[in-house]
Amino acid sequence: MVDREQIERADQIIRDLFVFTNKRLIMVDKQGMTGHKIELLSIPYSKITKFSKESAGHFDLDAELKIWIGGESEPICHEFNPSVNINEVYAVLSKYVLK
Repeated sequence: MVDREQIERADQIIRDLFVFTNKRLIMVDKQGMTGHKIELLSIPYSKITKFSKESAGHFDLDAELKIWIGGESEPICHEFNPSVNINEVYAVLSKYVLK
C-alpha cells in the first residue's frame, strides 16, 4: 500500500483475492497445491480500458468479471461465486475507472 491508499473492497474468490483500493486493483493469485506461492498483480485504474460482467443465471450461479488492460487483446477473467455480489464489485470498479 502506498501513502494515502485505502482499501474500498476486498473479495475472496476461492483461494484468490480481489482488493479494490482508491488507487488501483490488486489481484492476489495463490498458486500451487499448497498456495504458498503468491502472485500480486497491481493494475492502476487508468490502465483499464474496458470491463464487463456476466451475471448469474438460473442454472449457473456464478458470475464472471472481465477486465481489459492497456493494449491487451485478451481480458483478465475471474468467476465470482454466489456469495459475492457482482453488482457491488462492478460499482466499485465503475467508480474509479470512469472518473
